Amino acid sequence: MIRLLFVFLMLTSPAYAVQPDEVLQDPVLEERARNISTGLRCLVCRNESIDESNAELARDLRILLRERLVAGDTDQEAVDFIVDRYGEYVLLKPTASGANLLLWLAGPVMLLIAGAVGLNFVRNRSKTQSTVPSGSDTLTQEEQARLRQILED
Repeated sequence: MIRLLFVFLMLTSPAYAVQPDEVLQDPVLEERARNISTGLRCLVCRNESIDESNAELARDLRILLRERLVAGDTDQEAVDFIVDRYGEYVLLKPTASGANLLLWLAGPVMLLIAGAVGLNFVRNRSKTQSTVPSGSDTLTQEEQARLRQILED
């Protein structure tokens, strides 16, 4: 039973694509590199972090990140360097500022606009239905006679 539990625990651990030759000797720097790389997108695999991706570009980004950390960069400086080089798309969670703010707000704004249009449509439809006269009482005597004549033919 314990062996089975151990196997299940091993299967639930995150899969890392970091090669043994990439791992830093300093465990503190390696931990920092792992934490940062979980927030960086593989530009080939799209929605995978560079830590999970086996792509060659992801490997290059992991090595570059570790080189920056060994050179003495802070976490933010290392991320800023990579973002300056590859663009903000490399971040798995882009910042909500500048042009990105427009993208962040576009969804909720469109939802509100669609709700207002739908509400307006429903209100106008109910007003239109209540103001339309019903029945044959709106027809004049001549129109009613003509209608009977048509229906009898």
